Amino acid sequence: MQIGLVGLGKMGGNMRERLRNAGHTVVGYDTNPELADVNSLVDLVEQLERPRAVWVMVPAGAATQSVIDQLGSLLRHGDTVIDGGNSRWTDDEKHAEELAKHGINFVDAGVSGGVWGLKNGYALMVGGEKEVVDDLKPIFDALKPEGPYGYVHAGKVGAGHFSKMVHNGIEYAMMQAYAEGWELLEKVDSVDNVREVFRSWQEGTVIRSWLLDLAVNALDEDHHLDNLRGYAQDSGEGRWTVEAAIDNAVPLPAITASLFARFASRQEDSPQMKMIAALRNQFGGHAVEAAKK
Repeated sequence: MQIGLVGLGKMGGNMRERLRNAGHTVVGYDTNPELADVNSLVDLVEQLERPRAVWVMVPAGAATQSVIDQLGSLLRHGDTVIDGGNSRWTDDEKHAEELAKHGINFVDAGVSGGVWGLKNGYALMVGGEKEVVDDLKPIFDALKPEGPYGYVHAGKVGAGHFSKMVHNGIEYAMMQAYAEGWELLEKVDSVDNVREVFRSWQEGTVIRSWLLDLAVNALDEDHHLDNLRGYAQDSGEGRWTVEAAIDNAVPLPAITASLFARFASRQEDSPQMKMIAALRNQFGGHAVEAAKK
Protein backbone atom coordinates (compact mmCIF):
# COMPACT_ATOMS: atom_id res chain seq x y z
CA MET A 1 0.00 0.00 0.00
CA GLN A 2 1.09 3.60 -0.59
CA ILE A 3 0.90 6.28 2.12
CA GLY A 4 2.18 9.77 2.84
CA LEU A 5 3.71 10.48 6.23
CA VAL A 6 4.05 14.01 7.59
CA GLY A 7 6.42 14.38 10.55
CA LEU A 8 9.54 12.22 10.67
CA GLY A 9 10.74 12.78 14.22
CA LYS A 10 11.49 10.10 16.81
CA MET A 11 8.28 8.15 16.19
CA GLY A 12 7.40 9.22 12.65
CA GLY A 13 10.80 8.32 11.27
CA ASN A 14 10.69 4.86 12.86
CA MET A 15 7.15 4.33 11.61
CA ARG A 16 8.31 5.11 8.06
CA GLU A 17 11.03 2.50 8.39
CA ARG A 18 8.71 -0.14 9.85
CA LEU A 19 6.18 0.40 7.06
CA ARG A 20 8.87 0.14 4.40
CA ASN A 21 10.22 -3.02 6.00
CA ALA A 22 6.71 -4.48 5.58
CA GLY A 23 6.74 -3.67 1.87
CA HIS A 24 4.67 -0.49 1.83
CA THR A 25 5.58 2.62 -0.15
CA VAL A 26 6.02 5.65 2.12
CA VAL A 27 6.50 9.22 0.92
CA GLY A 28 7.69 11.24 3.90
CA TYR A 29 7.76 14.98 4.51
CA ASP A 30 9.33 16.88 7.39
CA THR A 31 10.28 20.51 7.91
CA ASN A 32 13.82 19.20 8.37
CA PRO A 33 14.96 18.60 4.77
CA GLU A 34 17.57 16.08 5.93
CA LEU A 35 14.76 13.75 7.01
CA ALA A 36 12.30 14.34 4.17
CA ASP A 37 11.73 12.41 0.94
CA VAL A 38 10.07 15.42 -0.71
CA ASN A 39 10.43 19.18 -0.44
CA SER A 40 6.85 20.12 0.45
CA LEU A 41 3.35 18.89 1.22
CA VAL A 42 2.47 19.73 -2.38
CA ASP A 43 5.17 17.37 -3.61
CA LEU A 44 4.03 14.66 -1.18
CA VAL A 45 0.43 14.82 -2.40
CA GLU A 46 1.48 14.83 -6.06
CA GLN A 47 3.52 11.65 -5.60
CA LEU A 48 0.61 9.68 -4.15
CA GLU A 49 -1.91 7.80 -6.26
CA ARG A 50 -5.60 8.35 -5.58
CA PRO A 51 -7.35 7.62 -3.36
CA ARG A 52 -4.58 9.03 -1.19
CA ALA A 53 -3.90 8.39 2.49
CA VAL A 54 -1.74 10.81 4.47
CA TRP A 55 -0.67 10.06 8.05
CA VAL A 56 0.06 13.16 10.16
CA MET A 57 2.61 12.67 12.93
CA VAL A 58 3.30 16.17 14.28
CA PRO A 59 2.78 17.80 17.71
CA ALA A 60 -0.80 18.29 18.85
CA GLY A 61 -2.44 21.69 18.61
CA ALA A 62 -1.35 24.42 16.23
CA ALA A 63 1.11 22.24 14.29
CA THR A 64 -1.49 19.56 13.58
CA GLN A 65 -4.12 22.16 12.72
CA SER A 66 -1.77 23.82 10.23
CA VAL A 67 -0.99 20.54 8.44
CA ILE A 68 -4.64 19.52 8.29
CA ASP A 69 -5.60 22.94 6.92
CA GLN A 70 -3.02 22.56 4.16
CA LEU A 71 -4.07 18.99 3.36
CA GLY A 72 -7.68 20.11 3.20
CA SER A 73 -6.78 22.34 0.26
CA LEU A 74 -4.48 19.80 -1.44
CA LEU A 75 -6.36 16.51 -1.16
CA ARG A 76 -9.52 15.56 -3.04
CA HIS A 77 -12.80 13.75 -2.54
CA GLY A 78 -12.23 10.21 -1.29
CA ASP A 79 -8.75 10.84 0.13
CA THR A 80 -8.05 10.20 3.83
CA VAL A 81 -6.13 11.99 6.58
CA ILE A 82 -4.97 9.97 9.60
CA ASP A 83 -3.90 11.93 12.68
CA GLY A 84 -1.49 9.73 14.62
CA GLY A 85 -0.22 12.41 16.98
CA ASN A 86 -1.44 13.05 20.51
CA SER A 87 -4.32 15.35 19.58
CA ARG A 88 -7.20 15.94 21.94
CA TRP A 89 -10.27 13.92 20.91
CA THR A 90 -12.39 17.07 20.66
CA ASP A 91 -9.98 18.35 18.00
CA ASP A 92 -10.59 15.14 16.03
CA GLU A 93 -14.29 15.93 15.78
CA LYS A 94 -13.45 19.42 14.54
CA HIS A 95 -10.92 18.16 11.99
CA ALA A 96 -13.31 15.51 10.67
CA GLU A 97 -16.00 18.12 10.16
CA GLU A 98 -13.61 20.50 8.39
CA LEU A 99 -12.29 17.84 6.02
CA ALA A 100 -15.73 16.39 5.34
CA LYS A 101 -16.66 19.68 3.63
CA HIS A 102 -14.13 18.72 0.94
CA GLY A 103 -15.20 15.07 0.84
CA ILE A 104 -12.00 14.02 2.65
CA ASN A 105 -12.15 11.21 5.21
CA PHE A 106 -10.61 11.54 8.67
CA VAL A 107 -9.30 8.86 11.02
CA ASP A 108 -7.66 9.38 14.42
CA ALA A 109 -5.06 6.92 15.65
CA GLY A 110 -3.73 6.82 19.18
CA VAL A 111 -0.22 5.40 18.92
CA SER A 112 1.83 3.92 21.76
CA GLY A 113 5.29 2.45 21.42
CA GLY A 114 7.71 5.33 21.71
CA VAL A 115 11.29 4.81 20.60
CA TRP A 116 10.84 1.02 20.87
CA GLY A 117 8.08 0.85 18.26
CA LEU A 118 10.34 0.18 15.28
CA LYS A 119 11.45 -3.12 16.81
CA ASN A 120 8.41 -4.12 18.87
CA GLY A 121 5.55 -2.54 16.93
CA TYR A 122 3.06 0.13 17.94
CA ALA A 123 -0.16 -0.34 19.85
CA LEU A 124 -2.87 1.37 17.79
CA MET A 125 -6.24 2.67 18.94
CA VAL A 126 -8.21 3.91 15.94
CA GLY A 127 -11.36 5.98 15.56
CA GLY A 128 -13.37 6.58 12.39
CA GLU A 129 -15.95 5.16 10.01
CA LYS A 130 -15.64 1.39 9.58
CA GLU A 131 -15.27 1.39 5.79
CA VAL A 132 -12.50 4.00 5.90
CA VAL A 133 -10.67 2.24 8.74
CA ASP A 134 -10.95 -1.14 6.99
CA ASP A 135 -9.31 0.29 3.86
CA LEU A 136 -6.29 1.28 5.98
CA LYS A 137 -5.96 -2.10 7.71
CA PRO A 138 -2.78 -3.12 5.80
CA ILE A 139 -1.04 -0.06 7.27
CA PHE A 140 -2.28 -0.77 10.78
CA ASP A 141 -1.27 -4.43 10.49
CA ALA A 142 2.26 -3.43 9.48
CA LEU A 143 2.65 -1.02 12.39
CA LYS A 144 1.12 -3.14 15.16
CA PRO A 145 3.09 -5.74 17.13
CA GLU A 146 3.14 -9.30 15.84
CA GLY A 147 0.34 -11.50 17.12
CA PRO A 148 -3.40 -11.04 17.62
CA TYR A 149 -3.28 -7.97 19.86
CA GLY A 150 -2.09 -4.38 19.68
CA TYR A 151 -4.73 -2.94 17.34
CA VAL A 152 -8.33 -1.93 17.94
CA HIS A 153 -10.96 -0.02 16.01
CA ALA A 154 -12.14 1.71 19.17
CA GLY A 155 -15.19 3.48 17.71
CA LYS A 156 -16.16 6.63 15.88
CA VAL A 157 -13.97 9.67 15.24
CA GLY A 158 -12.25 10.71 18.47
CA ALA A 159 -12.39 7.24 20.03
CA GLY A 160 -8.78 6.47 19.15
CA HIS A 161 -7.30 9.52 20.80
CA PHE A 162 -9.69 9.28 23.75
CA SER A 163 -8.53 5.68 24.32
CA LYS A 164 -4.87 6.71 24.06
CA MET A 165 -5.52 9.56 26.49
CA VAL A 166 -6.89 7.11 29.08
CA HIS A 167 -3.93 4.80 28.38
CA ASN A 168 -1.56 7.66 29.20
CA GLY A 169 -3.51 8.50 32.35
CA ILE A 170 -3.07 4.92 33.54
CA GLU A 171 0.61 5.17 32.61
CA TYR A 172 0.93 8.24 34.86
CA ALA A 173 -0.48 6.31 37.84
CA MET A 174 1.64 3.20 37.24
CA MET A 175 4.86 5.22 36.96
CA GLN A 176 3.97 7.12 40.12
CA ALA A 177 3.48 3.87 42.06
CA TYR A 178 6.87 2.52 40.94
CA ALA A 179 8.48 5.86 41.78
CA GLU A 180 7.00 6.00 45.27
CA GLY A 181 8.06 2.42 46.00
CA TRP A 182 11.58 3.15 44.73
CA GLU A 183 11.93 6.23 46.94
CA LEU A 184 10.77 4.32 50.03
CA LEU A 185 13.23 1.50 49.36
CA GLU A 186 16.05 4.01 48.87
CA LYS A 187 15.14 5.74 52.13
CA VAL A 188 15.45 2.84 54.58
CA ASP A 189 18.78 1.58 55.95
CA SER A 190 17.88 -2.11 55.82
CA VAL A 191 17.66 -2.34 52.00
CA ASP A 192 21.09 -1.87 50.47
CA ASN A 193 20.47 -2.94 46.85
CA VAL A 194 17.31 -1.31 45.57
CA ARG A 195 18.19 -1.90 41.93
CA GLU A 196 18.32 -5.66 42.47
CA VAL A 197 15.04 -5.59 44.40
CA PHE A 198 13.42 -4.02 41.36
CA ARG A 199 15.10 -6.64 39.15
CA SER A 200 13.77 -9.45 41.36
CA TRP A 201 10.22 -8.25 40.64
CA GLN A 202 10.60 -8.78 36.89
CA GLU A 203 9.67 -12.46 37.07
CA GLY A 204 6.82 -14.14 38.91
CA THR A 205 5.31 -11.07 40.60
CA VAL A 206 1.93 -9.46 40.02
CA ILE A 207 3.56 -6.04 39.39
CA ARG A 208 5.88 -7.17 36.59
CA SER A 209 5.48 -5.04 33.48
CA TRP A 210 7.36 -3.35 30.66
CA LEU A 211 7.53 -0.19 32.79
CA LEU A 212 9.23 -2.21 35.51
CA ASP A 213 11.72 -3.51 32.92
CA LEU A 214 12.43 0.07 31.87
CA ALA A 215 12.90 1.11 35.50
CA VAL A 216 15.57 -1.58 35.84
CA ASN A 217 17.19 -0.34 32.63
CA ALA A 218 17.30 3.18 34.07
CA LEU A 219 18.79 1.95 37.35
CA ASP A 220 21.42 -0.04 35.43
CA GLU A 221 22.47 3.19 33.75
CA ASP A 222 22.41 5.28 36.94
CA HIS A 223 22.29 3.16 40.10
CA HIS A 224 20.64 5.78 42.34
CA LEU A 225 19.50 8.20 39.59
CA ASP A 226 21.99 10.69 40.98
CA ASN A 227 22.51 12.27 37.57
CA LEU A 228 18.87 13.26 37.11
CA ARG A 229 16.95 16.21 38.45
CA GLY A 230 13.63 15.23 40.05
CA TYR A 231 11.55 17.14 37.50
CA ALA A 232 8.96 15.61 35.17
CA GLN A 233 6.89 17.27 32.48
CA ASP A 234 3.35 16.22 31.61
CA SER A 235 2.38 15.76 27.96
CA GLY A 236 -1.11 17.21 28.39
CA GLU A 237 -2.97 13.94 28.15
CA GLY A 238 -2.88 13.44 31.91
CA ARG A 239 -4.66 16.77 32.31
CA TRP A 240 -7.19 15.87 29.61
CA THR A 241 -7.90 12.55 31.35
CA VAL A 242 -8.65 14.30 34.63
CA GLU A 243 -10.80 16.90 32.84
CA ALA A 244 -12.77 14.13 31.09
CA ALA A 245 -13.24 12.40 34.45
CA ILE A 246 -14.69 15.59 35.91
CA ASP A 247 -16.97 16.07 32.90
CA ASN A 248 -18.26 12.50 33.25
CA ALA A 249 -18.30 12.34 37.08
CA VAL A 250 -15.87 9.39 37.10
CA PRO A 251 -13.55 9.25 40.16
CA LEU A 252 -9.87 8.94 39.18
CA PRO A 253 -7.98 9.46 42.46
CA ALA A 254 -4.78 7.61 41.48
CA ILE A 255 -4.42 9.24 38.06
CA THR A 256 -5.27 12.68 39.45
CA ALA A 257 -2.75 12.32 42.29
CA SER A 258 -0.02 11.26 39.85
CA LEU A 259 -0.66 14.36 37.72
CA PHE A 260 -0.47 16.63 40.75
CA ALA A 261 2.75 14.90 41.82
CA ARG A 262 4.32 16.04 38.55
CA PHE A 263 3.26 19.59 39.29
CA ALA A 264 4.91 19.27 42.71
CA SER A 265 8.14 18.11 41.06
CA ARG A 266 8.58 21.55 39.55
CA GLN A 267 8.77 23.14 42.96
CA GLU A 268 11.61 21.05 44.38
CA ASP A 269 14.03 18.28 43.46
CA SER A 270 11.76 15.31 44.10
CA PRO A 271 13.38 11.85 44.44
CA GLN A 272 10.23 10.21 43.04
CA MET A 273 10.34 12.41 39.97
CA LYS A 274 13.84 11.19 39.20
CA MET A 275 12.29 7.77 38.53
CA ILE A 276 9.39 9.31 36.57
CA ALA A 277 11.87 11.28 34.46
CA ALA A 278 14.01 8.18 33.93
CA LEU A 279 11.01 6.10 32.83
CA ARG A 280 9.76 8.76 30.41
CA ASN A 281 13.24 8.90 28.89
CA GLN A 282 13.42 5.11 28.63
CA PHE A 283 10.13 4.50 26.80
CA GLY A 284 9.70 7.71 24.85
CA GLY A 285 13.09 9.34 24.60
CA HIS A 286 11.70 12.36 26.46
CA ALA A 287 14.28 14.90 27.56
CA VAL A 288 15.59 14.80 31.12
CA GLU A 289 17.24 17.49 33.19
CA ALA A 290 20.65 16.85 34.73
CA ALA A 291 20.99 17.06 38.48
CA LYS A 292 22.44 20.32 39.75
CA LYS A 293 25.98 19.90 40.96
